[in-house]
Amino acid sequence: MHTPTVSFEFFPPKSLDGSFQLWQAAQTLAPLDPKFVSVTYGAGGTTRKLTREAVGALHKSTGLNVAAHLTCVEASRDETLAVADEFAAAGVSEIVALRGDPPKGAERFTPHPSGFRDSCELISALADTGKFNIRVGAYPEAHPEAQSASADINWLKRKFEAGACEAITQFFFEAETFFRFRDACEKAGIDAPIIPGILPIENWQGTRKFAARCGAGIPGWLDDAFDRADRHGEGRHDLLATAIATELCTDLIEGGVDHLHFYTLNTPDLTRDICHALGVTSRAELRDVA
Repeated sequence: MHTPTVSFEFFPPKSLDGSFQLWQAAQTLAPLDPKFVSVTYGAGGTTRKLTREAVGALHKSTGLNVAAHLTCVEASRDETLAVADEFAAAGVSEIVALRGDPPKGAERFTPHPSGFRDSCELISALADTGKFNIRVGAYPEAHPEAQSASADINWLKRKFEAGACEAITQFFFEAETFFRFRDACEKAGIDAPIIPGILPIENWQGTRKFAARCGAGIPGWLDDAFDRADRHGEGRHDLLATAIATELCTDLIEGGVDHLHFYTLNTPDLTRDICHALGVTSRAELRDVA
C-alpha cells in the first residue's frame, strides 16, 4: 500500500483559548508535511474577519500552504473579491470556494442583492483574477438541497468548467460511498482530482447530528460499534475511532486514492494517530531513519 499525501482543515478561533488550540493543532500536524491546510468560514460568513486573521497568522508563522475558505453569503461581489485580494496580498494563493450555508435562522440560501448568486459565479470571478488555485466542495451522497444525485454531479462539473482544479468531498463513512461517487463523476466526464474528506470521530453523538445536517448516511454497523463501546466505557472510543478511520482510509488507498483531507475540528490527536497508522510519518522521524 502506498503512502498518501494529506491535508487538514481547521476552523478559526473565537477566543484566546481557541487561538491556543488552533496553534497547538497546527504545530501537532505540521510535521506530517501536509500538501495544504484549510481554514473555514463560519455559517453565514460569521467568521469572515477571524478567517482572514487565522489564514494570515498560519501562513506567516508556520510556513504551511494555507487555503482560505471563501463563500458568497451576505456579501456583495466587491466585498467578496476584496477579501480574496487581502488573501492574495498576504501571500495566500489557495482558496476553497463555496456557496456557503444560510445565515443562522434562515432556511435557504438567498443571494446578496449585489452578490454572487452561486458558487459557480464565485469560482469564475476568482479564476478570472489569475491569482488562485481553486478547490470546491463535492457531495458523495448529494448536497441536501440537490434535486438528485445526477443533478448534483452536473453542478460539480459546472464548478470545474468555471475554473476549479480540485474538489474535496463531504465526509462519509464507507469507502464504497466514495467509489460509487467517483465512478459517477468519471461517467459524467469529470476528470479533475476529487479528494475524499475524512472526519475522525471525536464524539459519536455530535458526529451523528453533524451527519444528519449534511446528508451523510450512517451505516448500522457504525451505530452498533459505538453502542458497544459505550457499554464498555468511554475510554474505548478513541481506539475505536482510530481503527474505523484507519480502515476507511486503507480501503480508499487500496482503491486508488492518493490524497486524504482530514476534518480535524482543531483537535489533532486522532488525525495524527490515523496518519501514523497509514505510514504518514513526520519529517523529523524520516530524517532519523535516514
